[in-house]
Amino acid sequence: MAATVYLIPTVLYEGQLAPLPPYILEAVQQCRVFFVENERTARRYLKLLWKEMIIDDYGWYTIKEVNAEMLASFKQKIKEDTVIGIISEAGCPGVADPGQILVKAAQELNAVVKPLVGPNAILLALMASGMNGQQFQFVGYLPIDTEQRIKAIKSLETESKQKACTQIFIETPYRNNQLLEVLTKTCNPQTQICVAVDITAETEMIQTKSAQQWKKAMPQLHKRPAIFLLYAGQ
Repeated sequence: MAATVYLIPTVLYEGQLAPLPPYILEAVQQCRVFFVENERTARRYLKLLWKEMIIDDYGWYTIKEVNAEMLASFKQKIKEDTVIGIISEAGCPGVADPGQILVKAAQELNAVVKPLVGPNAILLALMASGMNGQQFQFVGYLPIDTEQRIKAIKSLETESKQKACTQIFIETPYRNNQLLEVLTKTCNPQTQICVAVDITAETEMIQTKSAQQWKKAMPQLHKRPAIFLLYAGQ
């Protein structure tokens, strides 16, 4: 088989295999080597997916930080026509997660790149938010510095209003409460804010309210995986 790179989605919440389509297992069974964000987590995930898998029969590389040595190893596997799996820590590789540098190298070497369908917190939150799904952007993390953060939020709100664009961003889980508080104080009272936490878990909550409404009833978001969306358009 020619060199093939499978972009293998994983769970957003540990143990929640239901959102994963069956064909992911078929792809995993073809792989001979895995490039993963966290080897321990990836091994546990694949064992849940395929109980008969003999973990030590496969090659393992950690891609939390892709350096020159790692990239050289990946390119060598491509040249050897190896079937490779890339797995991030949660969701889909290359989407707000490591993997895109390896995929770029695979494309340059004309390998077959196969993205597989699976849960992605950004898209699931957007789908459930009721906000504009025709025009949106993911901006990653906002600045930590309070002054810079307020400036960034105001800029995103202005752009959202001008372009009818949904703004999507994330935060380190232990700062979620602080982010929502700053959002409610900084945004126009009528600006819509969606808070999506624990996506695919039994404790999942996805709610869209105005900044003014959130002020009256702030949820407890501490250490819960969250996605935030903002929409100031009409």
